[in-house]
Amino acid sequence: MTVRVVLADDQPLVRVGLRVLAESDGGIDVVGEAGNGAELVELARRTRPDVAVIDIRMPVMDGLEATRRLAQEPSLADTRVLILTTFEIDEYVFEALRAGASGFLLKDEEPTELLRAIRVVAAGESLLSPSVTRRLVETFAGRPPAAAPNLGLLKGLTEREREVVALVGAGLDNDSIARRLVMSPATARTHVSRAMGKLGARDRAQLVVFAYETGLVSPGRSIG
Repeated sequence: MTVRVVLADDQPLVRVGLRVLAESDGGIDVVGEAGNGAELVELARRTRPDVAVIDIRMPVMDGLEATRRLAQEPSLADTRVLILTTFEIDEYVFEALRAGASGFLLKDEEPTELLRAIRVVAAGESLLSPSVTRRLVETFAGRPPAAAPNLGLLKGLTEREREVVALVGAGLDNDSIARRLVMSPATARTHVSRAMGKLGARDRAQLVVFAYETGLVSPGRSIG
């Protein structure tokens, strides 16, 4: 299946490079480019892409606000956002994930990693580079720990779903969750999907943030 992609970066040369790289993969089709977030939102409304690759710092409307706008558009519910930036700043990571981004990569990643990231988020999964994931955990580790999970937010989940969300927050994939909880990978996927639906999460990346913010899991605490 061909993945339809739009690119947003305020530097024309960067957009050219991204287009050439993306289209070197026969299964990726770049259907448009934008120089700022406002242009991107309009472009996405017209083209309905599978993935929007967005820089954070852009004029007129930055990448974070553009991500929020895309996530709020009912007609773009199937469009996934991949944030691509030179800046590895904690607030950007958190805000991008809260806004609805499915992936976050730095521009100095290997070219093949970007192609893989586009395919991963297009498939409905989430992707964070190892360095970004490490900073995410370190930042949460530096915050005062939650005394207990926020039961008001968690009450809609079954006990099993809480376990699964905690394991997602700890970085486990579906196969690892299945082994830990002695269930099939298909059952693990079902629990993850149901938890996402109940919490209104677009993907696993938002489940990770939810798990930490509610105190369901915290850095340094053993799971299970």
